[in-house]
Amino acid sequence: VEIYTADFCGYCHRAIQLLKSRNIEYTQYDVTLDTAGRRAMEKRASGRTSVPQIFINGTYIGGSDELVRIALNGRLNELLAN
Repeated sequence: VEIYTADFCGYCHRAIQLLKSRNIEYTQYDVTLDTAGRRAMEKRASGRTSVPQIFINGTYIGGSDELVRIALNGRLNELLAN
């Protein structure tokens, strides 16, 4: 799991807590002051500029709400298994 975050982002903290609560390993990219990182995130996320932006095994998931939704409907485990 890759997650692009920024400081003081409640949605970012929420997504990370969900990952931690399920013992899911993730790589965090803090783009708070990283313009190159933010541009890379925007390119990967089809121009989306908000954080968090989450990818699982290279597949774009979306943000915190989408992560919670796939965790609740069981799709998260499927994506992690791929």
